[in-house]
Amino acid sequence: MSTRQKGGQSTKKATTPSPTSVDAVKDDFQPLQPSARSAVSSEWDYKLALFIITAIAFVTRFWGINHPNEVVFDEVHFGKFASYYLQRTYFFDVHPPFGKLLFALMGWFVGYDGHFHFDNIGDSYIKNNVPYVAFRAMPALLGALTVPTVFLIMWESGYTLPAAIVASGLVLFDNAHIGQTRLILLDATLVFAMSVSVLSYVRFYKMRHDPFGRKWWKWLLLTGVALSCVISTKYVGVFTFLTIGSAVALDLWGLLDINRKGGALSLRQFGKHFAARVTGLIVVPFIFYLFWFQVHFAILNRSGPGNDFMSPEFQETLSDNIMTANSVGIDYFDSITLRHKETKTYLHSHPDKYPLRYEDGRVSSQGQQVTGYPFNDTNNHWQVLPATSFPEDKLSGQRVKSGDLIKLRHLVTDSYLLSHDVASPYYPTNQEFTTVSVELADGDRHNDTLFELRIEGAKGKSDLKSLSSHFKLIHNPTKVAMWTHTKPLPEWAFKQAEINGNKNVQQTSNIWYVDEIPSLSADSERSKKEPRKIKHVPFFKKYFELQRAIFHHNNALTSSHPYSSQPIQWPFVLRGISFWTQNDTRQQIYFLGNPVGWWIASSVLAVFAGIVGADQLSQRRGVDSLDERTRSRFYNSTGFFFLAWAAHYLPFYLMGRQLFLHHYLPAHLASALVTGALLEFIFNLDPVALEENVDAKMAGKVANSTKKGGGPGTKRVVPARERMGGNSMLALWGAAGVVMTLVVGGWYFFLPLTYGKPGLSAAEVVRRKWLGYDLHFAK
Repeated sequence: MSTRQKGGQSTKKATTPSPTSVDAVKDDFQPLQPSARSAVSSEWDYKLALFIITAIAFVTRFWGINHPNEVVFDEVHFGKFASYYLQRTYFFDVHPPFGKLLFALMGWFVGYDGHFHFDNIGDSYIKNNVPYVAFRAMPALLGALTVPTVFLIMWESGYTLPAAIVASGLVLFDNAHIGQTRLILLDATLVFAMSVSVLSYVRFYKMRHDPFGRKWWKWLLLTGVALSCVISTKYVGVFTFLTIGSAVALDLWGLLDINRKGGALSLRQFGKHFAARVTGLIVVPFIFYLFWFQVHFAILNRSGPGNDFMSPEFQETLSDNIMTANSVGIDYFDSITLRHKETKTYLHSHPDKYPLRYEDGRVSSQGQQVTGYPFNDTNNHWQVLPATSFPEDKLSGQRVKSGDLIKLRHLVTDSYLLSHDVASPYYPTNQEFTTVSVELADGDRHNDTLFELRIEGAKGKSDLKSLSSHFKLIHNPTKVAMWTHTKPLPEWAFKQAEINGNKNVQQTSNIWYVDEIPSLSADSERSKKEPRKIKHVPFFKKYFELQRAIFHHNNALTSSHPYSSQPIQWPFVLRGISFWTQNDTRQQIYFLGNPVGWWIASSVLAVFAGIVGADQLSQRRGVDSLDERTRSRFYNSTGFFFLAWAAHYLPFYLMGRQLFLHHYLPAHLASALVTGALLEFIFNLDPVALEENVDAKMAGKVANSTKKGGGPGTKRVVPARERMGGNSMLALWGAAGVVMTLVVGGWYFFLPLTYGKPGLSAAEVVRRKWLGYDLHFAK
């Protein structure tokens, strides 16, 4: 590495690429020239290394995959979902369907009928006759294929063999990647699709000097399909879109430059480039993304545990739906029970009063308590009455409809539901709910007992029906919605749920429904059930309803978890997750990254940022420490990998939901790429400006040479390993050997915690508590 003072003896002016440039590979990497094709077949060392790495990846992922033969950690969720698919039973999950459909496909391949529902961690697969090895084989296969994909990314980007081995080796011998891909979990699909997206984009970018050709379109579309698989597995896949999208945006910005190398494009030509990328990287992924939801809806056509998350209209598209089959129209003067959709508590009241003062000193109305009660009893019975007093015989048989003003009479205490401008016990901004006597309800407090019934999705004056009509009860004078939540009230309310008036009327948790009609006799005409036809709802209507439910419940995952962790802890692997334990054998599976590999990769990320800062500062002071070609490669190729890490890591700081160590796996893969690339940069393996463009797989130069027995002017390819002196390559191999020795040592040391065997003594467990790892059996 030479340092040249600007204005000195060297007259060659180095240009500084923008540090934000994220092109996947530099302009040196071009489609293979005819004279170079024979050299490709001679890359036997890369091919041999790829074969060996792939074989080891399969061994590390599949070895002992049948252990333990019990349900482990989140297998309770994703194994259950596969069973629901196979039984065609509707369920709800916060993740898109693609990864779960792969598990169902594997179950279908082996003839599994979905009879086991993975209810509890530790349930035996053997006793329940579950083909769990087949289920685990699918993520293990994808996890094993991720390792050679990382190697190919480095190879296609023109890096030397030691750099490619280090990058892929950090993933190959990482305990977190191995542990996550040996179980029925989604992250193997996510990480593999993310790595294929990066590889496909690198191959597409290399075709940029032959735009709109067959290979150009092939790799563009493959990038889009891979991106679709990422986002269709988990919504954090949007970070991969951010990575590729940033590179594409800068690529388009370069194409727009009138002074670009290779000639300016007309606006018409630029428009074709723009439209092609929009089609391949936005339209095609979105079509595939929608396709998996269509498959999801087509398979799940029976009622199941996911019904409660969906609207009555959606549920009517499912067969065997109890809600629609048993729904009955509600008449005025019916006795009903009301139930909260989200918490399943009943609207309840009893003679006890609110205390004079709450714990914080606020004063209550001392009125009759109105609470939420989890069990059905007579104190949950309310009579529906019209807003204006009418004799019962005059309104007999008249249906309660959406938009009606109603009153609710508590039958046991003969009092009327009321809300008023008094703060509720737990929410000073929300209104208290209580009841008042018949005299007050008919007199001075009449308006305070009026509630508007708003049925969700109702068209006009729709009838209120039990079970199938979901509604909000809006207090007419103050326009607050009746609401409840999960935090129990103190002993003075028998630890029942608080009912209050929510000023945020649009909140989705304000929904209630009529659960039963106790006053309805069995021989009533309304009790007779007629056969119900399964209704059809357009795909996009079901899709948007499911999206709203997914995002709502995803954002609601804010409760604490004993093994959750914060993003600042992930790069340093400060704590992991206990997946499974067995007391008798002292065996445990503890999800933990290889600390040695993670610390090396995290350190390299800091070194990269430091080099960028130092280079920018030195150029400001007129010192050019890098030649143009090396700087371009450093910013564009290594910078692209660094962007992939940042895009998959930094957004988690903005999230308020539960976060776990496995959320860092895509970012860790990107950090492995940065590590391999920076290791090569440190040894200055690309100091010579190339005279002609060659394929990235060769990553060499085309130089004038003399053909054996011939004259001057013949071209030959100089492979990447010949771009440096022997000492530099030897030093690189030495550094790679040291790194991989340390990484393999860390992997082997923590292997019992990853594979769940053998069991460890207390002393052996303690030796593995390097940081705050909350391991079991340490005593």
